[in-house]
Parts: sequence; structure tokens; C-alpha cells
Amino acid sequence: MIKAILTDIEGTITRISFVKDVLFPYAAGQLPEFVKSHQSDPEVAAQIEAVKAHIEQPEADIDTVISHLIHWIETDQKITPLKQLQGLIWQTGYENGDFTGHLYPDAYDFLQAQKQAGKSLYVYSSGSVKAQHLIFEFSDYGDVRPLFSDYFDTKVGAKQQQSSYENIIAALPFEAAEVLFLSDVEAELDAAKAAGLGTLHLVRDGQAVSDAHPYINDFSEFSAELLA
Repeated sequence: MIKAILTDIEGTITRISFVKDVLFPYAAGQLPEFVKSHQSDPEVAAQIEAVKAHIEQPEADIDTVISHLIHWIETDQKITPLKQLQGLIWQTGYENGDFTGHLYPDAYDFLQAQKQAGKSLYVYSSGSVKAQHLIFEFSDYGDVRPLFSDYFDTKVGAKQQQSSYENIIAALPFEAAEVLFLSDVEAELDAAKAAGLGTLHLVRDGQAVSDAHPYINDFSEFSAELLA
């Protein structure tokens, strides 16, 4: 019996274009000046050191760090210090009202209904936990953070690795089989299934479907029978 839901964000409960067309360009444009002007802030300084460690250049100057960060953005690499810095930059954008966090209406209704039905809701995204909080705090529907019990990012591991889902289950008060993972990415669903979680594929943009996972095109199609 499913007692909890673990959901991806991008392509699952929010449109992919919001991240790619709004958030990523905003962060890319702001990043060089943001990193330079905030490099002494403890939160930013920690991520700068994490970049240096990742590229194995402990003495790298700030321009080298920034060039690697920009390259990671351009090549869509999901590297933790980049994600942490993007979250800090996006906070400014949200607080300034430059954009709000997009949520599909059917996803918002589904999450509300599941919460009201007694399910515990969790988030697992390649975006940092800070970025996750921001999209839900400044969402199209206002602050919806109370819907969720906890948030996970790539600090628990990559989303296409079985061990990441095992790490999440170890942190939850549920058995793997009691948790349903929602994603639009088949490889993530494969990893979650290998860890013992239930899976549901969101196919919003004409992706190929797999016999290994039940699927829906939007949450209005959801029913418990899909998971039987």
C-alpha cells in the first residue's frame, strides 16, 4: 500500500520550459557578478571551494571557477555546487518578483488531494533543496511548502543511481514498497524501481513509454488501479 509519494519537479509537476527558458538563463546571466560580489559570503565561499575541489584545482582563481560554472550550465551538468549557487541566485529573482514558480494545475490539484488523503509528500530533484523551497514558496499558487514533509537533492546521490533512492528510503519512516516515485525520466524510474519503490511515469511531452512502469499524461488520469 502506498503511504508516501516522492516526486521529481522538472517535467513532472512543472513544465521543463520553466527551468530551461526562465531559471537557467536568469542564473547564467547573473552568475559571474553574483559570485564575484558575494565570494566572501560563507554560503557562496563554500560552493567556490567545492568547485575547486571538483575540478582538482585548489588554487584556482575566481575567473577560473566562474568559467567552469558557466560551462556546466551550458552543458546542463547537474553538479552540486552549481545547483547550490543557482538556488542562491534564483532566490533574488523570486524575491524581486522577476518570476513565480510554475506548477501544472493538475499537479497542484493532485498534490493537494494526496495530502488531504493522508499521504506524506517528498521531493527529489537535481535542483538544490534551496531551489526546491523557492519554487514552492513563490509558486503560482502562493506558498505551498506545507504540502511537503522533506526535500532531497543530489547530496543523496545522482537521480539515475539505485543507491540514491536507498539513501532516501533510509531517511524516511516508510518501507521502499510504500513509496511511489513520480518522474518523467525513465532512467530515474528504473533506478527507483531497482531500489524497491513503486513508480509512475509522467509522459507530458510525447516521450517514449516503457513496459517497466505505468504511465499517465497528466494527473487527471491518476488512479490507484494504475499501480496494481
